[in-house]
Amino acid sequence: MSQTEENLLPRERLTTVSGADAGKIARAAFVGTVLEWYDYFLFGTAAALVFNRLFFTELDQTAALLASFATFGVGFAARPIGAILFGWIGDKVGRRPALLVTIVMIGVATGLIGVLPDFGSIGLAAPIMLAVLRLVQGLAVGGEWGGAVTMAVEHAPAEKRGRFAALVQIGSPVGTLLSSGAFAVVLLLPAETFDAWGWRVPFLLAFPLLLVALYIRVKVEESPIFKDLMAEEETSKVPAVEVFRFAWKRLIVATLSALLGVGGFYMITTFVVSYGSNTLGVDRQIMVNATLIAAVAQIFVTVIAGRFSERIGPGIVTMWGGILTGLAAFPLFWLIDTKSPLAITLAITIGIMLVTIAYAVSGALLAELFPAKLRYSGVAMGYNIAGATSGFLPLIATAMLTISNNASWGAAIILVAISLLTAIGGFFGERLRVSDKPIVVDA
Repeated sequence: MSQTEENLLPRERLTTVSGADAGKIARAAFVGTVLEWYDYFLFGTAAALVFNRLFFTELDQTAALLASFATFGVGFAARPIGAILFGWIGDKVGRRPALLVTIVMIGVATGLIGVLPDFGSIGLAAPIMLAVLRLVQGLAVGGEWGGAVTMAVEHAPAEKRGRFAALVQIGSPVGTLLSSGAFAVVLLLPAETFDAWGWRVPFLLAFPLLLVALYIRVKVEESPIFKDLMAEEETSKVPAVEVFRFAWKRLIVATLSALLGVGGFYMITTFVVSYGSNTLGVDRQIMVNATLIAAVAQIFVTVIAGRFSERIGPGIVTMWGGILTGLAAFPLFWLIDTKSPLAITLAITIGIMLVTIAYAVSGALLAELFPAKLRYSGVAMGYNIAGATSGFLPLIATAMLTISNNASWGAAIILVAISLLTAIGGFFGERLRVSDKPIVVDA
């Protein structure tokens, strides 16, 4: 570690945190993450099943699907910008105000998608407006997850950070269950009704979900570690610049370790749902139901991996999650290619469980890669650079189908590549971890 980087590490702080308060903060962070993943996975499912037909109707089937996934990817491209913006707010003004703004932006943008006219009503303006709302989603999510993890970790006892950070990650499968469940219900409608208004209902549900999440978030107190930074005037003037200047190695490691949790998830959900229904001709209800079952399994894996990371370290858990997912990539797609509903459900469930091993501990690992004064920015930037990179993977995998004559080996190669990169990130991440300690717990 260089002398400059060492100077960025936090001085020891004595912060008193009650177990009840730590749990309260983690649950509030969890609720926001539920809304985040509900919105993002909802858009991914709609990109595979709806937007290609209703918003890009003048294109042929393949081009429309590619355009739909490109719009899906726009949100990921905006996430690093959101990470820099809200990272500045979170590290300079406060974690709490940043989280309140991001959750409102996410909920409002998602709800407005539910009232968008389609291409048949207003022509080219429809996909443009869809892309703009996706851009707003991306900016907000760029600051949401990093802030949620930072708040949960900074309120948690040092020896229990793994489980509290994992609680935030459970927001992913719960958000998936809500979004997939909503889509599974509206898919029961006649095709004409679904296209006319049924698909809009899950998006409109974002409004009441936002009210619940905002009510809980408003009651959350500021991070005690950030309060110490403010009291001692140790906040960074331009956090993103300092991350690039003094903690760039940590940023690279953070990005690598987060790749699989984001990119692998969307490969096994968004891409596979599209591949199964549009390429293999499997009923789309089967594909969506498989993601529901996988989400339930994901909850249990998240809890177990979070606890396990407290014993051996989140970096080690990340490394093995990457290795196991890489080994399973080709067999998983071979199962999907059988077109058997049981095999597809098994493949998606196992795939999500393997990806979750790394994802479950991302919060704990990334938070401990960066010192407190740069934590919000560093965590948000690392996670969302990974998101911007991997958000276009469904698009790339779909494009590769034209090269491979609709064979799945291209998608399997992509999954292997990001799995190995995440394994490398976990290996080095375990050796770079820092923490704010000691933290005293009031039982």
